[in-house]
Amino acid sequence: MCCNMASLKQILYLGVCMSAWMITVADEHAPKAENVRWVSLDFKTLLMWTPTPSNYTFTVQYSWTFVADIQTEPVHNTDFELDEFPHTNSPPFTPYGQSEISAAEFTVEVAEEGRVSVTIEDPLTSFHKYGKQLTIRDILKNDLQYKISYYKSGNTGKRDIIFKSNRGEVSGLDPGQSYCFMVAAFIPSRSKLYQQGAWSIQQCTPGQKNVLQELSLGALVGGLFLLAIVLIVIITVTVLCCRRRNRTSRMSQSSTVI
Repeated sequence: MCCNMASLKQILYLGVCMSAWMITVADEHAPKAENVRWVSLDFKTLLMWTPTPSNYTFTVQYSWTFVADIQTEPVHNTDFELDEFPHTNSPPFTPYGQSEISAAEFTVEVAEEGRVSVTIEDPLTSFHKYGKQLTIRDILKNDLQYKISYYKSGNTGKRDIIFKSNRGEVSGLDPGQSYCFMVAAFIPSRSKLYQQGAWSIQQCTPGQKNVLQELSLGALVGGLFLLAIVLIVIITVTVLCCRRRNRTSRMSQSSTVI
């Protein structure tokens, strides 16, 4: 059952709507929850573990500091005390500082010679307030920045630049050249392990093409073939003319001797 948050202030504090549920299992011995882990994306957080089939259930008790206790309980009423059954504590988790951020969508436009404008769309979360679906910026506020990585087409060297908002310009580019861009959410207030979100799909700007770039592979091969034929014809004609001239010269010399 998903918990309800009364206000954005609670969302900012909790950063998650955590699900707690019961899983029925079947075995002769009371199983203990194993491989307990938190999975969180864009502040939607789940607590997961590996159950063993048994005639028991797992009940989750958790605190708002996000430490959960997974208690094994019998399905049917028994005379046993719950303390006699195993339980597992989860590792601590802070959604605001540890939830993974998905890839953002963005657009690039050539503003003028040597400058490109980048516009980024904040990923959505699963939270709503006053009928509006909240974005990661609604939760992270000024903590959210974006890292832009770009390189000139055909080169391997990349450069990074940080935007503090969803829109900015990249300058100092070579006019007429094609550049490729990727963006990722960047949260410098987090620990280094959780600072950067997933990289977006790459987008490239068009560049000026020369004649060879505009030619298709077939046209280029055809042109080279025609050029080879012309060269062969020229060489053949030159050789034949040289042979004919030499033959004429020898005949002239023979007539003079006689």
